[in-house]
Formats: sequence, structure tokens, C-alpha cells
Amino acid sequence: MKNVHKVEIKVEGKEWEKCLDKSFKKRNKETKVDGFRKGSAPKEVYLKKFGIESLYMDAVDSAVEEAYKKALETSKLTPVIEPKLDVKKVDEKSVTFEFTIITKPEIKLGEYKNLKIKKEKAKVTKEEIEKEIENLRAKYAEITVKDENAKIEEKDTAVINFKGYVDGKELEGGSGENFPLEIGSNTFIPGFETGLIGLKKGDKKTLNLKFPEGYAKDLGGKDVTFDVEIMEIKTRVLPEIDADFFADLGYDKVTNQEELEAEVKKVIEDQKNNELEDKYLDECLEKAAENMTIELNEEIIDDEIHRMIHQFESQLKMQGLSLEQYAKFTGIDHEAMHKQMEPEAIKRVKYRYLLEEIAEVEKIDFKEEEVEKKATEMAENYGITKEELIEAYGSLDVVKYDMKMREAMEIIRASK
Repeated sequence: MKNVHKVEIKVEGKEWEKCLDKSFKKRNKETKVDGFRKGSAPKEVYLKKFGIESLYMDAVDSAVEEAYKKALETSKLTPVIEPKLDVKKVDEKSVTFEFTIITKPEIKLGEYKNLKIKKEKAKVTKEEIEKEIENLRAKYAEITVKDENAKIEEKDTAVINFKGYVDGKELEGGSGENFPLEIGSNTFIPGFETGLIGLKKGDKKTLNLKFPEGYAKDLGGKDVTFDVEIMEIKTRVLPEIDADFFADLGYDKVTNQEELEAEVKKVIEDQKNNELEDKYLDECLEKAAENMTIELNEEIIDDEIHRMIHQFESQLKMQGLSLEQYAKFTGIDHEAMHKQMEPEAIKRVKYRYLLEEIAEVEKIDFKEEEVEKKATEMAENYGITKEELIEAYGSLDVVKYDMKMREAMEIIRASK
């Protein structure tokens, strides 16, 4: 491919001698030579015993960074991913590196302004409004203890003591005291919750049930008995649709149900429009990317996949899980995850190059003061200082790059 470049750099003379000497000092400190303390053996004695070849590995490590800098300076190339390194030759006089440098692929933009994609408009049904109002009422519902003679009904919370038995023996982990169980939540195995409906506080009941097939701990299909005692019954009391409810919702100007429905409709409409706007932008990006001509290297795609896996690993850590644990729980190993993420990685890479090319063709740029102002606004939104934001981003150039990408997206979004 045209964007794959091989650059050879030879490190020799005094520069290579310095690397070998540095390697000797490191190895000498770590190695015991008969008759000398660690680190005190003369170089000629060390070399006679171990040979100069023993210094090559560390010397190569010392030389590679400067060699790579020279490769970029002499070739004037800008890599898009880490280069592949090959040590072509190494001896006591020199080392020769070959860097495989992959630069930005050649891009030919197609149509990105006249995409003929229709933008949908949000529609909100009366049923959706009513459902959302019920959700809001449920959110502000009060939990009250039912009368002692009241019976358990669907959606009530029964506070229970229970103990399970399998094959005449107490079930491990199958007991609890003062356990709050919402009837209809399907927290327990089928038949348990429905078996409590109609009971009152103080009632005791033995439930004869069966574990579902495939249930954990080899219990699938087995008979199980639960002794249950009802300690308390709680229910949720939905708030009335009145001034107090409107105030709880923060709708100070709402005075009746009709006005509440109008407010709820607007909230749902805004949410749907935001979702449709995102969908429209993605469709525009997809169409513009289809119109673009680009040949992607496998290495570029692999690099993006590894970045995605690293991001996913960070998200798992925030949940207290490692990538290894996730693989064990789901049965998805690294290879399967790599393959699973490949389509999304290809899409991300294409979109990135698409936007970069549009930004270049459209000559999108921002002055330093504009970038500084944007960084200040972003920092305020995140509740941090501008300095902290720049540190997190790495530099103001990253903020500027983000601004250019967003402007390029706006050009695509405005397509007819």
C-alpha cells in the first residue's frame, strides 16, 4: 500500500559504542564475575567471559529511540500508528534498524453536502404521555405499611422470613430474615411470589415449588420447599396529580393535568428529537463515508480495536471487574472480542479520516484565542480549571482538533 514506508537507520561509531558501554554498565551490575564484586569487573574480563553479544539486547534498546527520531527527521513522514521495528543487523560495529512507518491513507472525498437524507421529526402519542406521567408518579410514590388485616397484592412489598429445603436438607443460601420482596419483580423462582398473594401479616405458608431447568448449582428441575412467614406488608401510594405533585416535579407554572401533559409531551419530544438528531448525523456520516474512497491498513484497524478494548477495560475497572473476569463470565476471549469490535473500529476510523479531510478541504481552522475561549467554556462545564482540562487533553492542540472535527460534522449535518 502507498502509505506503508520502510526506513532504514544505521547506528554506528561512537554513538553505538556509547550504547554498548551503557549496556555493559547495566549488565555488569547485575552479573557476578568470579573474583570480582558485582559491578566491579573490568570490561575486558566481562567480555572474555560473556562475549560482546551479551550486550546487544540492552544496547539495541538504548539506540532505538534516537534511531526512530532520525527515521522521522530524514523521511519527513508522520506516522498514524506506532511503527513496526525490525533489527536487520547487529554486531560490535553497528546496528541497523528498519522502521515500517504507516502514514495517513490516501483519501478521495465523494459527495458530503448533497446527501439527500430526510430528517425525521419526533411524534409523541397520548399513550406515551400517560405512561410517563405514571412513571413520574411512581418515582414520587410513598411507601406505607398496610393494615394488619390487609392482604398481599401484586406490586406490594412483602417483608418475609423464609427458609428453603431440597431433598430434606436446608438449602445453602436459601434463607433470609426480614427480606423485602416486591411481588411481581420475579426476584425469586416462578411460583414463589404469586404464592404469597392473599396472605396477611403473621401468616405462614409452605410453598412446594420446582427449580427451573438449567438453574445454578445443579438445582435445575429439582423440587424445593420454602417455609415463609409474612412479617409486614408495604404498598406504594401514588401521589395525586395536584399542586404538590407539580411542585415536586419543578413545574411551578403548571396548574392542571392538561398543562402537565403539555410539559411532559415537550420533554418526551425534546428527548426524541435529540435521539433523531443523533440518528440523522450518523446516517449522514455513514453516507458520506460510503461516498469516500479510502483503503485502510489492517494495522490501523487493529490499533483502533486495541484502543477500544483498552477503553472497555477501563470501564470494567470502574465496576470492579477485570478483563479476565469479564472473559470468564461471558465466555468471550480476547480474540472473539477483537473480532466483535472490528466493524465498529472500521466505522470509527473511516469517520475520523472523513472529518479530517473535510476540515482540510473546507479550510476549517481556529485562532488561538478562539481555542482558549473554548477550553475555558469546556472547563466550566466540567467543573474544573482550564489548566486541568488542558492537562487531561494533553494540549490545546487536542482541543483545537476536537473543534475542527465538530465543525466538519456541522457541515455534514447541514447537508440537503
